Amino acid sequence: MLDFLSHLELERGLSRNTLSAYRADLLALGEFLASRKLSPLDVRHQDLAAHLSSLARPTSGRQALSAATLQRKTASIRSFYRHLRREGLIHSDPTADLRTRTRSRRLPRVLSREEVGKLLSAPDGEGPLGQRDRALLELLYACGLRISEARALDVGDVDFEEGMLRAEGKGGKQRLVPVGRIALAAVRAYQSDGRRQLVGARAEAALFLNSRGARLTRQGLYQIITGHARSVGLSEKMSPHTLRHSFATHMLAGGCDLRSLQDMLGHADLATTQIYTHISSDRLKEAYFGAHPRARRATERPGAPGLGRRAPEQARSTARRATEVR
Repeated sequence: MLDFLSHLELERGLSRNTLSAYRADLLALGEFLASRKLSPLDVRHQDLAAHLSSLARPTSGRQALSAATLQRKTASIRSFYRHLRREGLIHSDPTADLRTRTRSRRLPRVLSREEVGKLLSAPDGEGPLGQRDRALLELLYACGLRISEARALDVGDVDFEEGMLRAEGKGGKQRLVPVGRIALAAVRAYQSDGRRQLVGARAEAALFLNSRGARLTRQGLYQIITGHARSVGLSEKMSPHTLRHSFATHMLAGGCDLRSLQDMLGHADLATTQIYTHISSDRLKEAYFGAHPRARRATERPGAPGLGRRAPEQARSTARRATEVR
């Protein structure tokens, strides 16, 4: 297992959090196999299926795992056995036909433009922490950054002349993302004033600092976001990636093409980016049915003239065609 984890870290460049998840998944598998007196090199498909089935059932000590968690554990086990086969330690892959129940598809939560405006205006921009918070929120929304990417930013990663930001995403992959003028102005104000007060005489490369002048932790950064969301009544709508999801959805609604958005978000697969087209089409249909006088849903005005049983379906078709044109 140690050889496999080293391969993940050195050759695939996975993050520390991902490595920890892999390690936990494989340790759980090891405990299950040990309880059955099985070696990892001798397992059959049935053994691995039994392990995953046991995780899907609640016990007195824990709840049943979600479909998403089971999919991640299956992926960890599958990667481990593919590695063993590449190394010649096993002759056949017992995970070839391994399946888990399908993960339900939930669209990410996004904020409206008005809600984003309220959130970005929440920090008091006078003191060093207020300047930091405003710059952080503006940059998260302006570039669609993950929290881990914002935390990893160094001072030299923002190019004020070119209006670009260098972000390091999953697997250590770097990308360049444009930065809008409002976010650039907020970061410049923070760097020239607030950050200087926070860093003092320390030699620190990190862009976003805590009150002690050190790089913000992931937990600290998220607490900043949720704290300001709470102050403007948006706490129930916030998750670690809410501003990233809102950025993507608003970019598509504004006419950004999918390939460019994929590059800005740092997605390896275009299919990951395409989920935001579903959000945009849902919003489009809501706006259409809420505004068009002859396309209101039949349940709202059952007796209205001109609104027969087929009208809502025709309106949905129109909305779908409009979405395809966009």
